[in-house]
Amino acid sequence: QVDVAAMARLFGYVDVTDTGFIVAVLSIAFNPLFWNVVARWEHKTRVFSRVFGSAHAACYCLGAVILLLNCVRSHCFTEAMKSQPKLEGWDCHWAYYSGLAISAVGTLFVISSFLALGFTGTFLGDYFGILMEAKVTSFPFSVLDNPMYWGSTAIYLGWSLMHASPAGLLLTAVVAISYTIAMLYEGPFTEEIYRQKQKGVKNK
Repeated sequence: QVDVAAMARLFGYVDVTDTGFIVAVLSIAFNPLFWNVVARWEHKTRVFSRVFGSAHAACYCLGAVILLLNCVRSHCFTEAMKSQPKLEGWDCHWAYYSGLAISAVGTLFVISSFLALGFTGTFLGDYFGILMEAKVTSFPFSVLDNPMYWGSTAIYLGWSLMHASPAGLLLTAVVAISYTIAMLYEGPFTEEIYRQKQKGVKNK
């Protein structure tokens, strides 16, 4: 069971009205909303493929924007942690190295996921009509679904522990919630794209 009193003490360190914290929350929530709206608009209209001259060029452009937004999000996350107090009991070697290990595992999942999917597979290429031949089942997809999202969440969790930051832990929870909502929308939509592909193949 969750120790409510411990949670209350933990988040008593967090000023949720701090401007930096609010900006971090908004940047976390904005990113998946942005790429889902843009990618679905592209899937429906093909407007970006026409503007950039090809689906691949449009996908690479969206990927670059997503990477830039992720850098902004990480910066806002770090600045929000710096502006809020640390948890004294966690400002020690064991917490730091635990956080480092968790971040390393998260980085492994993110990098291996990218290598398995490729650039277009990672950055919503299927919404641009750039479909993969088969579902990827190799590591890290053999270990868990959506390893890119969970790996990214683990990196933020580890980063928060390394900084002994209650604000970072709360922001990590916001990251996890944002990704969970994104997965609820992306999963069925992507499956439908591939169902339509298979239907088109069968009708030929």
